[in-house]
Amino acid sequence: MASERINCHHNYTRKETHYGKEVWLSRKGAIDAGLGVLGLIPGSMGTPSYVVEGKGNRQALNSCPHGAGRSYGRKQAERTFTYDQLVESMKGIEWSKSNAFLDEIPQAYKDIDTVMADAADLVEIRHTLRQIVNVKGD
Repeated sequence: MASERINCHHNYTRKETHYGKEVWLSRKGAIDAGLGVLGLIPGSMGTPSYVVEGKGNRQALNSCPHGAGRSYGRKQAERTFTYDQLVESMKGIEWSKSNAFLDEIPQAYKDIDTVMADAADLVEIRHTLRQIVNVKGD
């Protein structure tokens, strides 16, 4: 795996063939999960992320979720959560401790384990990545 490259983007349009027809397919918040295609599905800045291999699910147009996705908008997260909650949720992870990241608190995102369980017919998990350091500019 160390020598493999993963080129994975999640907002794009590309010409593909589905059900015997050439179509323009737009993936917004989704990645290519064609058979054998490697991808990345990120959690939040405080939860696991995953290296996955596509199963080529035809009904899903060879697509799968790009990541956990937000449960709270940025402003809503800033109004809902506290800096102390952010510090607690980032225990064990090196990060630039700043209130500027409150909108990125892990609780602002959907549960990545649920997302991955829902995507089980779309991708196979090859590796689970654990957060050690989070680098984000403010």
